[in-house]
Amino acid sequence: MSDENNLDEIPVNIISKNEINNLSDDSAQSDTDDITVDELQNLLEIEKQKVKDYEDKIKHVLADYQNLNKKTQSDIEKGVNTKIDEFMLDFLKVYDDFTRAKQVFAESKINTEGLDSILKNMDSLLAKYNVTPIDALGEIFDPHLHEAISIIADSELDSNTITKELRKGYISHKRVIRPTLVEISKK
Repeated sequence: MSDENNLDEIPVNIISKNEINNLSDDSAQSDTDDITVDELQNLLEIEKQKVKDYEDKIKHVLADYQNLNKKTQSDIEKGVNTKIDEFMLDFLKVYDDFTRAKQVFAESKINTEGLDSILKNMDSLLAKYNVTPIDALGEIFDPHLHEAISIIADSELDSNTITKELRKGYISHKRVIRPTLVEISKK
């Protein structure tokens, strides 16, 4: 049994402090003899260049990340605005129906207070989502804002003057979501 325990032991040589100092002095002397100051300066320049290259890469990666972040935010905002605009187009159909109902009630001398209250709430909702009406009556026709569906001859008005609004148009997020349907004049 004692022979088995001896197999696991590692022989250790005891070295004095003087021998350690002599060994370290010899290795330091041989290392410095192998590398010159010029070689060390060259190595230092190489390492400095590596650091500069890494710094440049980090700057580029950071710039790419910032650009991606801005683009992502912009894409999200555009997507949300597009969905709001789609909803608003459907909402405007209902709004138009209430507006026409109010006109019919007013012509028939029926009380419109209830409809006025509903339309006021709808106007507030449109304003909340930055949907603004396009004022067209008396303006010059602009194909970006208006859609002409009829033309009347009128020598007193300039050509392309809007004489009648047939359906209100709206702008949302600086885009026309529905052009105003208009009647224009021709000389």
